[in-house]
Amino acid sequence: MTYAIRSFRESDVASLADLTLAAIRHVGSHRYTPSQVDAWAARHPGPERFLDRASNGDAIFVTTDCEDIPVAYALLEYSERENGHLDMLYCHPNHTRKGLSDQLLTRAEEHAREAGLVRLFTEASELARSTFERAGYAVTKRRDFEIEGVAIHNFAMEKLIR
Repeated sequence: MTYAIRSFRESDVASLADLTLAAIRHVGSHRYTPSQVDAWAARHPGPERFLDRASNGDAIFVTTDCEDIPVAYALLEYSERENGHLDMLYCHPNHTRKGLSDQLLTRAEEHAREAGLVRLFTEASELARSTFERAGYAVTKRRDFEIEGVAIHNFAMEKLIR
């Protein structure tokens, strides 16, 4: 299958919301308990959040299949407080293990460099940690926290991109 990376379009919102939930539910279950997956999925952004993020200047890179249907995406935040924060990286379960996340991280890094950023950072799930490590990110700490009373964790990671 042929894939392409392009910028976010308003028509992508439903697909991105659906693929986020599919990734959390199906891929997340490989490393997290059912209660952790349920708590994580309950926090998943609805379609309107993507419109809000794009209108605030955040960069959303979308990987599409040969029919221009979104199958993965990365969201890079731009704000005074969160410059360089890679907030989301999700791939639909039917399209994992094809290098799409690696390609999206490369595209986000290129974009960040063009914007003059020198550091990228994220909070990676147990599943995404190895993807970020392959891309040169280093774990700065494990983050243990609760969502709706359910203990869960992720990893604070960063990469210098001078």
